[in-house]
Parts: sequence; structure tokens; C-alpha cells
Amino acid sequence: MPRSLIALSIVAACAFTASAADTKYTLTGDNTKVTFVGKKPDGKHSGGFGKLTGTATVTDGDLAKTKIEVDINTDSIFSDDAKLTAHLKNADFFDVKNQPKATFKSTKVEKTATGYSVTGDLTMLGKTKPVTFPATITDKDGKIVVTAAFSIDRTQWGMVYGKGKIDDKVEMGLEVTLVKR
Repeated sequence: MPRSLIALSIVAACAFTASAADTKYTLTGDNTKVTFVGKKPDGKHSGGFGKLTGTATVTDGDLAKTKIEVDINTDSIFSDDAKLTAHLKNADFFDVKNQPKATFKSTKVEKTATGYSVTGDLTMLGKTKPVTFPATITDKDGKIVVTAAFSIDRTQWGMVYGKGKIDDKVEMGLEVTLVKR
């Protein structure tokens, strides 16, 4: 009986140590803002996505050991123009009826001289492509704050509508405040 108790204590201690090493945060449309700006010769339009779910896991309190997984509800896309928003939802762009979500899964987060570099797989319209972007990640008042500004080439995921009339590069913005769940 004492061996069983000792073994159980060791297993419990190991389980506590493993769970204490990882801190999980919940990503939602309330604490995570994904925005975009698309440009054309005579102007630009801004927008974003209102609904998403996901997690960010920080191992051993080391922000460079962060793993991020997020599912973006493509039907929650919005822009500064109602007609454009409807067009972005159709098959020319996000095809929300057939592709209800886009996903991002980080593969690497590295500390750099000016902040962090985040690399991951972005899946949209059934195509997965690697993306890397610079980010500022800080631990502030018990919350992790992430900000990023970068661009992606929409044509890599098959969004070719308006090629030559609409810039292929789309500016992306990310603002996240992570709260322990």
C-alpha cells in the first residue's frame, strides 16, 4: 500500500509540474482583432473579421515558446462598405458558403532584436501556405499583448479577382490581449 501511495504521489506531482509549465489563453473575437486593408489605384478599403476561436499556449513563461491555433469564421468578415462586404463573401474572394473558416497554426515563434518573428501555416480557400510576420509580444499587467502589421499576397490562396485592378498585397493587422482561462 505505501508503494501505491508513493507512486500516486509521484504521478500527481509530475502531472502538476507538466500543467504548471503550460499556460493556455483563449482567443475570441473579443480579445483578438484581425484587420485588413486592401488597396486599388483609386483608393483603399479596410475591414476585418468579427468572430474567431482559438488558443495560445505559452510554455514555461517563455514567449518564444508560444503555440497559436486560431479558426476564423469567414462569414464574420466586414468592411467599410456593405456592398464590398457582400462581394468579399462570395466565390470571388472568401467563398464563405463553401469555405466557412480560415485557420492559422504557428510553427515557430522566435525572439528577434526588435521583437518576435512568428511563422505558421495559414489556410484559406482550402490552400495552406506558410507565412512569417514580425510581432511585438509583451507581458503587461498579467496579460500578454500581441500586435503585428504585415502583408500577404492574396493570390497565393487563389483570390485572383480584379488582378491588375486590385493590389495583390493585402495589409494585415493583429491585436491580441491574452487572458488566462
